Amino acid sequence: MRTPPWSHPISRRRLGTALLTAVTLVAVGGAAGCGDDAGAGDGDPGPLRIGYQRFGGLSLVKARGAAPDAQWSLFESGPALTEALKAGSIDLGEVGEAPPVFAAAGRIPFSVVGTSAPVPQGEAVLVKADSPYRTFADLKGRTVALNKGSNVHWLLVRLLEANGMTLADLEVRYLKPAEGRPAFDNGQVDAWIIWDPYFALTERPDVRILADATGLASNRQYLLASPEVLASRSAELGTFLRTFREVTDWGIANPDERAKVLAPELKIPEETAHRALARSAQPLAPVTPAIGDELQAIADGFVALELVPGPVDIRSRIDERYGEVLR
Repeated sequence: MRTPPWSHPISRRRLGTALLTAVTLVAVGGAAGCGDDAGAGDGDPGPLRIGYQRFGGLSLVKARGAAPDAQWSLFESGPALTEALKAGSIDLGEVGEAPPVFAAAGRIPFSVVGTSAPVPQGEAVLVKADSPYRTFADLKGRTVALNKGSNVHWLLVRLLEANGMTLADLEVRYLKPAEGRPAFDNGQVDAWIIWDPYFALTERPDVRILADATGLASNRQYLLASPEVLASRSAELGTFLRTFREVTDWGIANPDERAKVLAPELKIPEETAHRALARSAQPLAPVTPAIGDELQAIADGFVALELVPGPVDIRSRIDERYGEVLR
């Protein structure tokens, strides 16, 4: 029987330590007001506190001013956002595939209340156009950069598995997007695994897409809500999610206007925003038992590889109460 990928104990231990470290990252970037109780007191629960990343549907809600009473906190990555959930600093946040698994393994309280259609083209392995690499297997022995604990970490797992490789076959550098871009541009790493809009910002004639997540990972977005907001403000959260769905649908129906609205918010050129949104902005979707099974399979994969301590029961964190709102 062939030894399965990632079976080397040193490799498992090294990646497992790195990934579990990710869930303890603190919130970064412009998390203005994060953790504040502004407006609370005298029975007033204050505004809904929304954690968002530089890209994704929540950015469009903010940019359009569609939820003027919400309090917005910006995070550079999903692991930082889930740490804010742990601290009780936000009520709702949007992340990719891996952060919910590591947050659950770290016993961070949350429920999964929504998701999106798959976005496999929204994350990719980038190499220089003049490099000799034609497949991911060609990167054996080379340096690959990615943000630890984010959606691209699951893509790395799937790419290694698909190519019969282990972590020991690569030199992995764990770099945040702001660090990965210059490292890639300056030739300090051979490949960069990254998501939109950083992906779109790096696309140019001297850069080639080696692989994306097609056939490997769904790369869905997941909406994580705190137990407190679900217990005491469920209806208010439902109203916000309805707005979120309506704004998302508007953006899909009006791609040119969407790019004009989001480009200034994201601080990227309008053409770049348009290209990234065309492949990465997908409709919202309700969570269902099938979505729970999909996310559980990801969790089981990480546990089987001893990258997180198990068992991780993420299926039980699926909350279907907003199915009609997000349908």
